[in-house]
Formats: sequence, structure tokens, C-alpha cells
Amino acid sequence: MDRGIRNGTMTAVPVGVGQRGRQAVAERRPGGSTAGTQGTGAQRIAELEREVRELKRTNETLKQYLSKALDLDTASPGRRDVRVPDTAVDGAPDTAGPPPRSASGAGVEFRVLGPVEAAVGGRWVDLGAPKQRAALVLLVSQVGQPVSVDTLVDALWDGRPPQSAITSLHAYIANLRRALEPHRAPRTPATVLCTRGRGYLLNSQAVEVDAHRFWESATAGWQALDRGDPQRALYAFETGLALWRGEAYAEMAAAPHVAPEAVRLEELRLSVIEGRCATLIAVGSHEMAVPELVAFTQAHPLREYGCELLSLALYRAGRQADALSVLRAHQKRMVEDLGISPSPALQHLELEILRQAPELERS
Repeated sequence: MDRGIRNGTMTAVPVGVGQRGRQAVAERRPGGSTAGTQGTGAQRIAELEREVRELKRTNETLKQYLSKALDLDTASPGRRDVRVPDTAVDGAPDTAGPPPRSASGAGVEFRVLGPVEAAVGGRWVDLGAPKQRAALVLLVSQVGQPVSVDTLVDALWDGRPPQSAITSLHAYIANLRRALEPHRAPRTPATVLCTRGRGYLLNSQAVEVDAHRFWESATAGWQALDRGDPQRALYAFETGLALWRGEAYAEMAAAPHVAPEAVRLEELRLSVIEGRCATLIAVGSHEMAVPELVAFTQAHPLREYGCELLSLALYRAGRQADALSVLRAHQKRMVEDLGISPSPALQHLELEILRQAPELERS
């Protein structure tokens, strides 16, 4: 059975229908050399009509199948956005949500703010066995910077590489290159995962990393606050925080060569959360900021700026006693657990709350 697509609808054409149809028409022609008897011609026409009915039923079946499997809206032939099912693509593991959409047009996109994932041309790819994934994670954490073979070998085998380590590493790199550049012609230079001296480099011009987008959003948020534009700052902070799906470089966060970058990103994330809450207070959304800051300070009790923001949000929400309670509980924790006094900013805020300073009501 031949299949084709016409006007956005898949059709099925049984093999030989055209030939039998032409024969039936020839048999009905006056004086046709293959006309045969009238009964034979009627039988051919009836057979053709049955095949047409089968064709219609096949079309309906195919339309129903496409509608279910590809979420195709058959009522809108012009629609082009076909949803990729949330199942493995090209052998890749299931992922939460659709592949990311590149804002810069980069063909290869990495998500590291959570379990490490990669998409090529909008399709998830299989990153291979654990050591192969580990090699890629290390390269992604150093995008734009060459990583030596010695560093990769040391990281993959914890400083105790077998004799076959170099051969295995070369195989991992070759596999990753095939995954990241599936349409690259044989024996042509790689443009994504490149060789640099005795090492490898992920080309920053050819890839996009969600950690870099997060940094850009955080920077835009702080700059907007400096300009006195809290609404734009809030949008930038929330855009950046929405990229997080879990611990940065989740499966490799503790690896010695990746840990510094994972720690840096986590510290930046906490600062952006504080910045977002400060912005909520600045725009008058005290009630929204309070529960988020309560959870934040419980998870990170030693971050004094979070404590300061929570006290200010409580005060502006008309909860002066709660605001003082937060400050004094923090002061007690600092003295008893660490033997230090709270920061001058917190001490000043306590005095301002006690005298109900008008300045506390203004951003």
C-alpha cells in the first residue's frame, strides 16, 4: 500500500488501483480491444468501487492514528506545531517537559540546572553510558574553555585510570560528537565538540546552556533594580528561577572538577531568590513575600539578608511583633551557635522597627 500526504491529510493508495481502473475504463470504451463482455466490465467496476470504499476507511483509520499518536489537529490542516510525546526520543531517557527552545538559535542546548540533558535541533538526545555522560558534564561546566585529556581521564577514573582509559575516552568523544552533530559529514571537522591541543572544548558559539541564561536573567534583574524599575527586575528574576529543575549538575555536583561550578550556581540562585523577594516587597506584595521568605530562612537560617527581608515584609504587612520575633530569634541563634552578633544592618532594622520609623514604609 502506497502512502502520501495531501492537503495535510495522510492518504493510502492500494497498489494496482490505478492499473485496474485504467483497465476498467478501457473495457467500457466502445470498440475497445479489451472490452470483453458486459458482465466482465461491470464486475471490474464493482471491484474498483469496493477498493475506493476500503481507501476511505483506511484514510479514516490513519487520521485517527495520527490524531492520537502525534496530537495532530485534523480540523486545522494549516497547523504545524506537532507535539513530541514525552517518551524517549532516539533512545534518550524520558524528560520532564518539552525540549528547551533556544533564544539564540544555537542548534545544541544543554540543561544543567537539574539533571543534565541535551537537545539537538529541538530533540532530546541520548548522552550514553555514565562515564560518557560524566565526560560531557565536565565539558559543559567549562564551555568555551579547553579541558585536557589528563583532566578528563583523572575525573572519569578518580585518579586510577586503567590502561585502556585513553582509548575509552576517545570512544566517548566520538559517540558524543555523533549525538551532538548527527548530520556532520564523515571526516569533516567537528564544530560543537572540538579538539584543542591535547584536549577538547565545547564551542560556546555553537551551544546554549541554561546556566548562562540564568546568569543573564540575574544580571538583568539587578540592573533593573539599580535603575529603579522593580517590575522589570521581578520579571527577570522569575524568568531565571523558572529554569531550575533541581540541584545544578545533579548527578555530578559532588565531582571535584564540577563542584566549584555547582556551588557557584547555587549561591547565585539563593541571591536571586533574595532579590526577587526584595522586589516583591518593593512593589507592595508583602503578603506574597512573607511565606516565601519564611520557607527560605528556615532552609538557610544563617543568611542574614533573608532574615532582614522577612522582618521588613512582616512589618509592612502590619505584623510588628512577628517582625521583632524573627530578628531576636536570629540574634539568639547567632550568639549561641556561632558566638557572634548579628550584622549592623539587622541591629539597625530592629531599632527602626521599635521606633516605627517612617522610612520602613518606603522602598
